[in-house]
Amino acid sequence: MNFNARRVTLPTITPLCLQKRVIKVYNEDNTSRAVEVPSDITARDICQLFVLKNHYIDDHSWTLFEQLSHLGIERTIEDHEAVMEVQSGWGMDSDSRLCFRKNYAKYEFFKKPLDFFPEHMVSISSETNGIMNHSQLIQTFLNSSTCPEIHGYLHAKEQGRKSWKRFYFVLRRSGLYFSNKGTSKEPRHLQFMAEFSDSDVYTLLSDRKLHGAPTDYGFCVKPNKSNSPRDLKLLCADDEQTRTCWVTAIRLFKYGMQLYQNFLQPHQKQKSSPMRSISENSLVAMDFSGQTSRVIENPSEALSVAVEEGLSWRRKSCHRLSSHGSPSSSHSLMAGIALHLAQPWFHSKLSREEAHRLISQQGLIDGVFLLRDSQSNPKTFVLSLCHMQRIKHFQILPVEDEGEQFYSLDEGHTRFSDLLQLVEFYQLNRGVLPCKLRHHCARITL
Repeated sequence: MNFNARRVTLPTITPLCLQKRVIKVYNEDNTSRAVEVPSDITARDICQLFVLKNHYIDDHSWTLFEQLSHLGIERTIEDHEAVMEVQSGWGMDSDSRLCFRKNYAKYEFFKKPLDFFPEHMVSISSETNGIMNHSQLIQTFLNSSTCPEIHGYLHAKEQGRKSWKRFYFVLRRSGLYFSNKGTSKEPRHLQFMAEFSDSDVYTLLSDRKLHGAPTDYGFCVKPNKSNSPRDLKLLCADDEQTRTCWVTAIRLFKYGMQLYQNFLQPHQKQKSSPMRSISENSLVAMDFSGQTSRVIENPSEALSVAVEEGLSWRRKSCHRLSSHGSPSSSHSLMAGIALHLAQPWFHSKLSREEAHRLISQQGLIDGVFLLRDSQSNPKTFVLSLCHMQRIKHFQILPVEDEGEQFYSLDEGHTRFSDLLQLVEFYQLNRGVLPCKLRHHCARITL
């Protein structure tokens, strides 16, 4: 009997971790971009991808958000999380998306924990007698052998009803509890509400309209594999600081040391690969104002010379933009407008409500700001600034002196020839503001 052997070629099987997937990512103005990525890509990897593709400055604040529009909630996807695992929990018919934007508050609690955890909301069973510094407070949350507690009043939506009820809540490593007898923490009075090994914490996007919340500071706990509104544990705080405290504490209890490693990772990369080149390190400040040039060795003098050169450049730009002859106040004003229109912190015809939303999205920490046109007075501008997790608005008034136009925040006591000067001044000096300008809100394009 004759057997004819045949060789069969099987298709190459690509390992799951190397398979490519296409994901769509949105930004603030609802424009989107589809990119092909490995199936094991993390949130940090996607942020780095968009930073490199669009030549953004990587200041470690870029963040990927999970937004579930049909539920009216969103959350920060932690840098280490696998994005495909996040998407696997979405329902087929759910309106869910990934959003890419800045979040300056993402790791701010590691730098200023006492601002995020008010003393009256934190209890720690340790030898510190309640007196702790910044590092001790964070170590208490990261150390699994310690038992910190977050406690205080929250509004909770009753299951299956539209009404909200106020309870005293306690957050521990084991989960979230509420007391059925005043502020009692006795085990017989505490009722279990949620745990976080298979759940995530989200903030509410339409607190009052969609959920009927009593305030605008809502958040919820959602099981990972559920997309039903009935499974949401809806909660509501009385102010932004209280909500931020609860949400941040839940993130720390859920991820612990992993969150701290996420915070440290970009800083460790910076140390291992310094950005400045040898040629940049060899640069020195020079003064060419006299007949002979000289090296400026005093750092303070070098800084003042650099500032003066910048101001001189702006004055020359103003003259070039104006017509021939001496610049009038209108020409000076037009030159100032030409300078600030190209700045990423200027948002032209943004309304007060839109400014509030944009700053809230990019992180309610001290110094987050933007400039915009005033809606009530077309000749003025407005500085919108976050301080103590509240957004305040300051009017920038035009001041005319000897035929020249200036801008001022303090009724003309401190004057600036353009908005660029004004912003740079208040980035270095607090002046009449509650804090310095630290982080500008920028709308991006993908």
